[in-house]
Amino acid sequence: MKNPVFTGVCTALVTPFRDGQIHIPTLHLLLDQQMEAQIPAVVIAGTTGEAPTLSDAEKLRLFAAAKQHTGCRMKVIAGTGSNDTAHAVFLSRAAQDAGADALLVVSPYYNKATPDGIIAHYKVIAKAVDIPVIVYNVPSRTGLDIPISVYQALSKIKNIAGVKEASSDIRKILNIRAACGGNFPIWSGNDDMTVPILSLGGQGVISVLSNVVPKRMQEMTNAALSGDFKAAAAVQTQLLPLSQILFSEVNPIPVKAAMKQIGFDCGECRLPLTALSPEKQQQLSDCLRQLTDESPQK
Repeated sequence: MKNPVFTGVCTALVTPFRDGQIHIPTLHLLLDQQMEAQIPAVVIAGTTGEAPTLSDAEKLRLFAAAKQHTGCRMKVIAGTGSNDTAHAVFLSRAAQDAGADALLVVSPYYNKATPDGIIAHYKVIAKAVDIPVIVYNVPSRTGLDIPISVYQALSKIKNIAGVKEASSDIRKILNIRAACGGNFPIWSGNDDMTVPILSLGGQGVISVLSNVVPKRMQEMTNAALSGDFKAAAAVQTQLLPLSQILFSEVNPIPVKAAMKQIGFDCGECRLPLTALSPEKQQQLSDCLRQLTDESPQK
């Protein structure tokens, strides 16, 4: 079994802006919130971090700032995916130099690729760095669902560390387990599927919700990893309304609005993403208020 990069919760961190520019002091506050909740890892410049509208220089600044602030207290996983293999190699090497502990690399999007092309893409990236590479499968955004045969091939590469699986197909988790055995860690890429995936041997979740409720997400995964699926399912059910509202519009529009409501002003999303509608803002406020009233941590 490959040692997992992390177990439990990894937060796909929002990128804070002030006047349209990255705001490092707020990044530090967000990281402090995560460390206080004992979250073991964060993804920087992933989908939730608005990677498509970040320049390479901004990404590298974020990677370095996050690692400098967290040190050995938290793993920093850098989002370095691209549909251009050479560009992904450049970003991955630069992220490693900036101190990243691991990489999250989405499968090629728009131009897509054949199974052989996907394998070659990841092999070249993995060979270019010394740190673990987590595959990211998110068909709703890439237009391509990575086949099981690709996972079989990638599981044999030493520093391919597993997959963030966001296909929303629970049967695929079983198929990955059957094809790769215990040699390919799986993390849920969907908050609302975390407990089911953990019940099938998953290692945790790369989460949007944990921006807002890191302690509750940590409680849920800790329960599941210790075998108390009844308790884990209870938390998953309690968090379902928040999960639904946070994905009622394109991520990260709702989660950025949620962060402002709980006291972390991370600015607006960059275009082409726009602000959350007033109606959804009210629904979000009601949901957060109810969750606070029900939480044992209030």
